[in-house]
Amino acid sequence: MNPVYAGLPTTIFETMSRLAREHQAVNLGQGFPDDPGAEDIRAKAAEALVSGWNQYPPMMGIPELRQATAAHFARHQGLAFDPDSEIMVTSGATEALAGALFSLINPGDEVVLFQPMYDAYLPLVLRAGGVPKFVTLRPPHWRFTAEDLAAAFSPRTKLVLFNDPLNPAGTVCPLEDLSMLAHFCMANDAIAVCDEVWEHVVFDGIRHQSLIGLPGMRERVVKISSAGKIFSLTGWKVGLVMAAPALMRVLAKAHQFLTFTTPPNLQAAVAYGLGKEDSFFHAMRTDFQQARDYLAGGLQDLGFPVLNSRGTYFLNIDIAPLGETDDAAFCQRLVAEHGVAAIPVSAFYAEDPVRTVVRLCFAKRQSTLDAALERLAGVLRKG
Repeated sequence: MNPVYAGLPTTIFETMSRLAREHQAVNLGQGFPDDPGAEDIRAKAAEALVSGWNQYPPMMGIPELRQATAAHFARHQGLAFDPDSEIMVTSGATEALAGALFSLINPGDEVVLFQPMYDAYLPLVLRAGGVPKFVTLRPPHWRFTAEDLAAAFSPRTKLVLFNDPLNPAGTVCPLEDLSMLAHFCMANDAIAVCDEVWEHVVFDGIRHQSLIGLPGMRERVVKISSAGKIFSLTGWKVGLVMAAPALMRVLAKAHQFLTFTTPPNLQAAVAYGLGKEDSFFHAMRTDFQQARDYLAGGLQDLGFPVLNSRGTYFLNIDIAPLGETDDAAFCQRLVAEHGVAAIPVSAFYAEDPVRTVVRLCFAKRQSTLDAALERLAGVLRKG
């Protein structure tokens, strides 16, 4: 058995979801909305399934989706991509990440990772033979410095894996930090694989800035997006990959031998969705921002210190002022004694973790949030 995968423990998400079921808890751990998603987009998928093509679609994705992707990012982010040579459709963003890492990393190459990080990153880097170099981010601002980057980058740096907006921190990288990262990538001739699945889920009037749009970065960035996050249809697993032709030719080879294609009816529906008017995306952000504010306000009223969230489905509470020093133990008690499932942020670190931050998902109906807040009311009273 391959030691990278054989040695992996059960993920915190699986563990907390199991405990949520066992204790009939309100599950604010896993990051998915309890809403079915836009009816017209789902109807397009159903229509394409019944009446459309159900044999192999083109490996790179159906032309309608690649064209819609190019138009969408030109409109929303001012980025120009050639749909024929710079856009590829994958079976989810995780497949896109795996393909990028497997095709771009040679054994022994150094890879810069920012922690906290999505749990798939490190196993994929290790399986590709990469040598991880960590930049550790800490609350409340979760920002890196030039000194942090200088310590992680070297002439052996081949690749940077960068998530923005950042799950689990709920932050959006400021332009000055992005520019600093771009400088280090260019100075060390490194490729940046950018996980930007949360790019539409940003709040407070923020607009997402992609690293690929910064000067000097167009030829050295792989931009990865997710229809599942753009349309709150997390089970659809339709990833969108954008890169310059020289990179895309290599990425396509990995995709060819991973999943090869993605269900054509979902591709057709995503193509339709990407063309929706700006009001659709504005309404989506408004709804999630209202849910964020509702949960944050409720938690603050109960006495929980809440960290700022500018994007994603998540906000965090700081349990250090409550006298807590172990977020994993706190989450275990929370689900067992109070019936609310959350995620300890220490699970997103490979080394030297922050142990006093707990992540909660606010992408839920108000009734779900109310039920969680009602149960959380007993946590500090009991303490």
